[in-house]
Amino acid sequence: MLRGEPGIGKSVLLDYVAERASGFRITRAAGLESEVELPLAGLQQLLGSSLLERSEQLPAPQRDALWVAFGLRAGPAPDPFLVALATLSLLSDVAEERPLVSLVDDVQWLDRASVQVLSFVAQRLAAERIAMVFAVREPNTERELDRLPDLTLDGLDDHHARLLVQSAFPGRMDEQVRDRFVAETRGNPLALLELPRAFTPAQLAGGFGLPDAAALAGRLEQSFIQRIDSLPAETRRFLFVAAAEFVGDLTGLLRANDELGIDAEAVVPAERAGLIELGARVRFRHPLVRSAAYRAAPPDERRRAHAALANATDPQTNSDRRAWHRAHATPVPDESVAVELERSASRAQGRGGAAAAAAFLERAAELTPDPARRGTRALAAAHANFVAGAPEAAEALLPIAMMCPLDELERARVDRLRAHIAFARTRGSETPALLSAAAKRLEPLDAELARETHLEALWAAVRSGRFERAEGVVEAAEAATAATRGCSTRAIDLLLDGLTMRLAQGYATALPLLARALDAFQAEGFRRENIAWCWLACQLAMDLWNDDACAAIAGGLAGVARDRGALTVLPFALNYSAAHQLFAGKFDVAEQLVQEADAITTATAGVTIADFSVLIAAWRGDKERTHRLRAAVIADATSRGEGFAVEVAEWALATLHLGLGDYCEATAAAQRADDPDGLGFNVWVLPELIEAAVRSGDPSTATTAFERLAERSSLSSTAWARGVEARSRALLSQGHKAEDLYVEAIEHLRHSHVVVHHARAQLIYGEWLLREQRRVDARTQLIAAYRALDAMGADAFAERARRELLAAGETVRKRIADARNDLTPQEAQIARMASDGLTNPEIGAQVFLSHRTIEWHLRKVFMKLGVSSRKELADLLRDPAQSSA
Repeated sequence: MLRGEPGIGKSVLLDYVAERASGFRITRAAGLESEVELPLAGLQQLLGSSLLERSEQLPAPQRDALWVAFGLRAGPAPDPFLVALATLSLLSDVAEERPLVSLVDDVQWLDRASVQVLSFVAQRLAAERIAMVFAVREPNTERELDRLPDLTLDGLDDHHARLLVQSAFPGRMDEQVRDRFVAETRGNPLALLELPRAFTPAQLAGGFGLPDAAALAGRLEQSFIQRIDSLPAETRRFLFVAAAEFVGDLTGLLRANDELGIDAEAVVPAERAGLIELGARVRFRHPLVRSAAYRAAPPDERRRAHAALANATDPQTNSDRRAWHRAHATPVPDESVAVELERSASRAQGRGGAAAAAAFLERAAELTPDPARRGTRALAAAHANFVAGAPEAAEALLPIAMMCPLDELERARVDRLRAHIAFARTRGSETPALLSAAAKRLEPLDAELARETHLEALWAAVRSGRFERAEGVVEAAEAATAATRGCSTRAIDLLLDGLTMRLAQGYATALPLLARALDAFQAEGFRRENIAWCWLACQLAMDLWNDDACAAIAGGLAGVARDRGALTVLPFALNYSAAHQLFAGKFDVAEQLVQEADAITTATAGVTIADFSVLIAAWRGDKERTHRLRAAVIADATSRGEGFAVEVAEWALATLHLGLGDYCEATAAAQRADDPDGLGFNVWVLPELIEAAVRSGDPSTATTAFERLAERSSLSSTAWARGVEARSRALLSQGHKAEDLYVEAIEHLRHSHVVVHHARAQLIYGEWLLREQRRVDARTQLIAAYRALDAMGADAFAERARRELLAAGETVRKRIADARNDLTPQEAQIARMASDGLTNPEIGAQVFLSHRTIEWHLRKVFMKLGVSSRKELADLLRDPAQSSA
């Protein structure tokens, strides 16, 4: 990334790269200020027709996403990051034939969709024969590419600056005047070349009329305006039209000028002045020349230029550009133009361009003469801005909409959007009440949307937890659903019915409805409208001790998100999958998934999520990391009012201290994690609290926690519920009863997905046997527990088992490091997929890398593990006891 102020030489360096890249294929694009709202305009420039023709060879989901995004095929709006993956695959395939250099200038004026795609591609390059160089003006508010290595360009030193300014002015220049130019421009090359041309020889000789201290970009633009003003009137008009024609289409420009009666030869003085070039495309010498020409045009001249360009634009092939020109040609509200803009917005949404749709709708609202329609379009623009990730812009449009005569449904939608904006900012706070109020307002107007909004309100209340006990939210949802409960078979409706009853009437009453909702959710598959509710479904599955549903929903969501390239959803899915891999004792896999989620969040410039890294650190017994992550999670979650994340952090701390044998600390942490009204987490927190309280000599706390646990576990027939209840009851029991319960717990948990608790049950039983002076029996359980916990990487619990074994007279050898530990999380993930039989392209599609990068990673895996084939790799990974030694 080249950074610097206008005129510092960024574009010159890009040209230099292109000249030196002998034998390379060159692709170029440049952001245009007037094109910043057109979705993927920059990416289309970069790929061009020649590269797009190669897209036929892409995997079908990627190819279809790219074609829909570019309007080459009809279809549902693609996820923008599936488009990004398609671009990465396309560029990688092209670079196989000949190395590729992609040069992108004026990134600050690229449309947001193109920036997202190119940011993703640039950050996923590893072994591809691709170089990408970007140039961006500073100061710059576009942050997606901030993670790239960068080079900030400074001005020339004084000596070279004097030489350059003197070369641009062949006559005599007063030395003090020259030094003033050098100081004022801070060695900016374009300023040194251009600013002297704005003054007469007499001024330069004596220092009269030197530039003031205004911003350098403004001074440069002003100097170009002065040069434009010195041109013949017909030439200036030609430049005005060229500046408004933002794609550089020479044919369209000449057609528009012909309509305005401007002769093509009028451009000659501007060409001689070095301001513009006419070739296959129209190019201004510098973006500041274009902006200077556009701003120098009187308003009526600009409107005439846009009108002529609109007439010269084919309404069939370039309908959006035609609509944009018409919008800028219209001085007063015009319904026909507003309708055309509205159609452009619809097309943009169909291609996944929410930001472009928002821009079209906002301009449509401004040009709408009828107040009612203006309000409708302003509300639509606000919603599009919110979807595009611009909540501030969305919020700014809501007062405009509310000043118009909206109908009752539209006003209810305004309330709902306000609540969504609040939830995006805080995750808690006043959001549940706002969503509940919007849902009540929607009930007589749009019953389906009202039910969905009630579900959103309940979920916001659950996420907020301890921070916001939203009064009336549950009651409102219960009143709204009572009459129709059980009438719908939609998974979303069943989730609402079940969650409402769970929160309003308690666990036992809600069980049948919740079970039916989970069945429906899984039966419907992971349709696009259901993805948003997977987190709630996972929490409800935990609440029901249904580890089969937990694993199926979390794993299924991750698979669907991968297939669709839904990278905004995938980090959440990977974290839930990581949690269930953790409970299954596959700590390495869990860690790989969490790190992949972090990498995707980084590559997509998404908001960092409170992930399960803190839990993994706790189970591994990493005290320093657990405390550090816990502090960060709690600080962030408290600022957002998200009690859900605080509970995860405290639960992790309780687990850590249990492993370390710090039972008083574990009790305190578990009590902080325990939210009696919490959804799902009590199945994890209460067993920890019971064990910690028993071991710290607090039977009263343990008994109270067990009573609450048994209220729920006794209603479930799953092996998880039966096993955890038996283990917890055994901790509070004595003699034969305790032993029978420990044996029962181990047997149940053996048949569940929660392998970690099966090993923990063996550990606790072995500890109990040792206290009963049954050393031989104790060693059997403790050895099994130690081996399982050690193989998982649950180091603190494994050490606890080792200490007990030493007390039982058993010598335990610590685990010898496995060569697989040398693999990075990404290498381990790729190795696992390769051992499962996936090809390089299939692995690349799964982890959003090119097949060449997968090949590069596998070479490193083979070297580290000392294998030479995929068969050897599969054999090694199938046998956990084997090492490369």
